[in-house]
Amino acid sequence: MTTVEDARPQVSVVTLPTVTEALAAFEAGTLSPVELTEQVLARIDRIDPLLESYVDVFSDAARAKARVVENAIRRGDRIGPLQGIPVALKDLYDVAGLPTLAGSAVVRAGHRADTDSTVVRKLRAAGAVLTGKVVTHEFAFGVVSAPTRNPWDRDTIPGGSSGGSAAAVSAQLCLAAMGSDTGGSIRIPAGLCGLVGLKPTYGRVSKRGVAELSWTLDHTGPLTRTVADAAVLLQAIAGYDPGDPNSVDEAVPDYLAGLHAGIEGLRVGVPSNFFFDHVDTEVGDAVQAALAVLVDAGATLVELAVPHVELTAEVVTTIVGVEAAAIHQEHIRASPEAYTADTRRRLLAGELISGTTYVNAQRVRRLIVAGFRDALSDVDVLATPTLPVTAPAFGADTTPFGGAEVPVMPVLSRLTAPANAAGLPALALPCGFSSRGLPLSLQLIGRPFDESTLLAAGQAYQRRTDWHARQPPLD
Repeated sequence: MTTVEDARPQVSVVTLPTVTEALAAFEAGTLSPVELTEQVLARIDRIDPLLESYVDVFSDAARAKARVVENAIRRGDRIGPLQGIPVALKDLYDVAGLPTLAGSAVVRAGHRADTDSTVVRKLRAAGAVLTGKVVTHEFAFGVVSAPTRNPWDRDTIPGGSSGGSAAAVSAQLCLAAMGSDTGGSIRIPAGLCGLVGLKPTYGRVSKRGVAELSWTLDHTGPLTRTVADAAVLLQAIAGYDPGDPNSVDEAVPDYLAGLHAGIEGLRVGVPSNFFFDHVDTEVGDAVQAALAVLVDAGATLVELAVPHVELTAEVVTTIVGVEAAAIHQEHIRASPEAYTADTRRRLLAGELISGTTYVNAQRVRRLIVAGFRDALSDVDVLATPTLPVTAPAFGADTTPFGGAEVPVMPVLSRLTAPANAAGLPALALPCGFSSRGLPLSLQLIGRPFDESTLLAAGQAYQRRTDWHARQPPLD
């Protein structure tokens, strides 16, 4: 059988630069924002019919913004850290004057945003060229993101709920995309599509103007092709927002300053419980190989336990169920038929959970937070698989896991949801391919508001590997 190390899937020629490469090319005068935007729009026209990642393409607005940025560069002006970079938005983010359908044209029919979400406002100020809205699983309450297909194998799902974001970045239909993450919805599709996905610390990036699923678990963050690109995006969108009651007034460091400093002496915790249980052999082998790369880069591995992490699934399911049901209560009671079957089932199940059960789940959540705090008191980051399996088949309700066929959603969120429960920053990055040519992913979890260490560790890994440089066979 082909090993993880030997797996070399057919790849397309890389036609577009990464975010950092594009910014450097703009500065050097070898590429213009207008040229890059036209290349992206041409790829959307040619490739997206195969993937169905976009729900709306902002062609005219993107061209207009690219011209503004290009003229500024010619004058010697600098608009911002993302000047001229094509960025897509998960269809949860408000854009003034446009609908935010959240994957449900029926429930949100007629909706139009009055103002930009905080993140969109910051992206505009940073000079980003917004290319359009991309698919989300309905109200971000799932991990499938139909009808979008995975660029690496169109018979598999891209993951969710930020599946459109991941498919678009992976297929180079934008250079970066914004997602949201309640139980893993940035990292799951990043892992299945061979990308970097960053869930910042809870409260680090504003959620104002982003359609909600769960008040206490939702996070916003970027999907990119490289760790360096994720650092650039985070720098542009992070910061306190007094209009978001969950935003935290914590100083934002310079994420690029220490990105290339190396990780000599970094202590990497490798959990002895839960995270490596029942993972596919190829997943486990790839993550172990990734740990060896971190050691070669100067890190030290420390085996440890993460107390109470096994309680996460029930806690997160309860909290999301109740909070989502509360958000949708009026409409789900009046028009249940407006929702897709899986979303309707989850919302109605949430209504059946008692207040006592919800409060107890929040109390148990404190144990999970304390368990991570104890584990991270001895190490700088934790390293785990992002996912226990590779991409499930498109249209399948179940996937093989632990010797049985089990529902897709709890399998894909099993290893990502703990960081949501604890509110910790977490980074997914590609670490190999399966024998079928499907991406495999490493997850790094850090201390609160210490995204800088995660990014430095991820950058050190990507400097020594090329998994992130490979592209799906779409050309």
